[in-house]
Amino acid sequence: MIPKSTTVRSGRTAVWTAVAGTVVIAIGAFWLSFTALADLAHRSGIAANQAWAWPLIVDGIIVVGTVSVVALAGHRDAWYPWMLLVAGAAASVAANAIHAVVAADADVGPVLAASVAAVPPLVLLAITHLTVVLTQRFQPDRSSTASAVRAPSTEVVQLRQAGDVPEKGARRDVAALMRQRGMSNKEIASATGVHPSTVGRWFAGTLSTPDLQKGVTP
Repeated sequence: MIPKSTTVRSGRTAVWTAVAGTVVIAIGAFWLSFTALADLAHRSGIAANQAWAWPLIVDGIIVVGTVSVVALAGHRDAWYPWMLLVAGAAASVAANAIHAVVAADADVGPVLAASVAAVPPLVLLAITHLTVVLTQRFQPDRSSTASAVRAPSTEVVQLRQAGDVPEKGARRDVAALMRQRGMSNKEIASATGVHPSTVGRWFAGTLSTPDLQKGVTP
């Protein structure tokens, strides 16, 4: 049986290899779309030293919109990045197609030229989304981390609800065990039914370090 850690490492290697490939493809698609849109902007009257900004604006909306859509998946506010993404993709595809028709050779049909020119912005859209999804594939599970952080408080609530507050003579032993598990004085006081200052005195004066490590009252 293959160890789980080996499977995870192999999966991460495959994912990051795929991410590297998608980045290369995205750069190529962006470069093709960028040059076409910059030339179209220059042909449309924008100065040559400013034409480069127009494709950054149009194709930049695709990249930012895709990342935002993935980040806000499941939220009510996701409609706005979706709107930007659709608008940016439509504008980029239309502009690339128009440029192809304007700049194509006479022996190439306008439909064919427009179809070929529409591929880079569509690939940029698809590959950006794929890259974001892949990079999130092996992110730490936030829900499990949050559960681990909330565990001590949950235990306190369960203990109090059950009425399982120890007798006075055993409370220090319970306090020592809770301290070992990282609970604060306030949580320990709430669980054992004493004042937080009492817990502070236990640990400050009567419970030594070896006792805390063993969970034993002196």
